[in-house]
Amino acid sequence: MLKNFLTYFFALLVSSIFAQDPNDHHISLKPKDSLCLKECFLSAHWEAHTRTFFMSTINEGALKDDYALASGAGIGVLTKPIYGFQVGVSGFFIYNMISSDIDKLDPITKTQNRYELGLFDVENTTNKNDLDRLEELYLKYNFSKSAITIGKININTPFLNPQDGRMRPTIEEGVWLNINESKKFGLSGGWIWEVSPRSTVHWFKLGDSFGINPSGVNIDGTKSEYHDNVSSSGIAIMNIYYKPNKNLKFNLWNGMVDNVMNTAMIEINTNQSINEKTQLYQGVMYIHQDAINHGGNSEQRKTYINENAQSNVISAQIGIKNKKSNLSLNYTHITGDGRYLMPREWGKEPFYTFLPRERNEGLGNVHAATIKASTKLFNDNFKTGLGYGYYQLPDVKNYRLNKYGLPSYHQINYDASYNFTNFLKGMELKILLAYKLKQGETYNNSKYIYNKVDMLNCNFILDFKI
Repeated sequence: MLKNFLTYFFALLVSSIFAQDPNDHHISLKPKDSLCLKECFLSAHWEAHTRTFFMSTINEGALKDDYALASGAGIGVLTKPIYGFQVGVSGFFIYNMISSDIDKLDPITKTQNRYELGLFDVENTTNKNDLDRLEELYLKYNFSKSAITIGKININTPFLNPQDGRMRPTIEEGVWLNINESKKFGLSGGWIWEVSPRSTVHWFKLGDSFGINPSGVNIDGTKSEYHDNVSSSGIAIMNIYYKPNKNLKFNLWNGMVDNVMNTAMIEINTNQSINEKTQLYQGVMYIHQDAINHGGNSEQRKTYINENAQSNVISAQIGIKNKKSNLSLNYTHITGDGRYLMPREWGKEPFYTFLPRERNEGLGNVHAATIKASTKLFNDNFKTGLGYGYYQLPDVKNYRLNKYGLPSYHQINYDASYNFTNFLKGMELKILLAYKLKQGETYNNSKYIYNKVDMLNCNFILDFKI
């Protein structure tokens, strides 16, 4: 009913659809209220976006290499407020311009492509043209400095977020509240009942979204069977932050997935001025996770998280930064109590040690350490960064603590971006190179190597926004 109402309301005036940056929240403007419905739409905020993305993965020896070139575009709108109400709508289409046989299994390991497929539709690997998605479609009510939004929205939380780059982000459907009346205190949260994961074109009830991506193994080593077998009506998310002064901030998060699990997180961030231009900053987070009921299904071979399972994570960072440069040291430990779990369809983990192109979700007894450095040049139009991480993981055959059979590894990332000016203003070129080197035992079995370690992933992205 909600979808029909919003579709009807918007179709009175527009029939276009829009694209938004995968790393942004939904558009949030606060112009003065318009008392004229016609003026409300004629002076609405319109945005268009095109994205072209080339990705290539080079694997060890005879293991399958792949490449793909994707291109797409979209358009969207957010109306001016009328009595505090706004309507937003967005969407996107994608084409597979050229690619290797990314839909075919690696002939040695008999496993599927992991990276390039994510540019398109992982549900239909042969689909090259019919890749369009309605993304945002929401009604927003603004009051004072706060707002409540209902419909298809883009949120960014430790549990659901747009994720690191592919063509399009993860989008959610639900109701979301932001209260920002005080500079020191804020509250946000809501109930999410549907999701359209990154690398898909359809919308799924929350319980049906588990396992769209590869689901790994159960704690006894048998193949996970939770896809289409998890019973859950949605996730309730709550965030409270308190900022007593400009140098200290407390963040509390809780995500309760109905009938599956509860994840609580506390994060503390501080900073101190070294001089007029330089700051020292620190952060620490603690995450505790518990299964609820049977973890999604009373048959444990079909459940997402085993009954009575729990996990604990601590992540910390220290860094120094100024307006041009940023350098940080980061550490994460997932204890041996159990796997830290969060559906990969919903987003990336919030750990400080995260580097794009790999995750530590689905693991326990992890020690991870990273160093990250970045700088800005040429009037801040050029940004470049380097990251190195060492990830000590459980043995690939320790199924209780290693869901996806990922060996310990080193990772080196280089990224750069350039924002063009003058005639090409609005265009941005991005580069990401990620190299992963095997450290752990793989028992001469290439399935623990293919698209996991001893590989180079290359990304070249061209965005244009107006």
